[in-house]
Amino acid sequence: MTDPTAPDQSGAGSPPPPPYGQPGQPGYGQPASGQPGYGQPGYGQPAYGPAYGQPGTGAPATKTNVLAIVSLIASIAGIVIFWFIGSVVGVICGHISLNQIKRTREEGRGLAVAGLIVGYIGIALSIIAVIAIVAWTSWYVANYGTITTY
Repeated sequence: MTDPTAPDQSGAGSPPPPPYGQPGQPGYGQPASGQPGYGQPGYGQPAYGPAYGQPGTGAPATKTNVLAIVSLIASIAGIVIFWFIGSVVGVICGHISLNQIKRTREEGRGLAVAGLIVGYIGIALSIIAVIAIVAWTSWYVANYGTITTY
């Protein structure tokens, strides 16, 4: 028998205990999974597929045209190291690579166009430099004569 003066031990008529934390704040317990927006995210292994580059899934990877890369590198070298010669090589490789890219649908069109632009700028700078050297030399000879050593 139970004591009639003791509080109800069955829990049938008592309200649920309040959640942890301050009033108005969400509780720390795990909410029911049926509620939208609640529940823990999955921490398992990610699904494999085309997004992860698995062989045999998705479209085949396209390769970059090698002459487009050579065009850009040679054109930059034509400005920095091998004046005029590197720029000419870059322009020639750029035109050939654009033709190959159009035919084979490879990647690298932007590299080829950049190689052409830098190559033509390098050729123009080389021509301007030669004109400037010739003009300075002719001015120097006209004003100071030839250089004589005794």
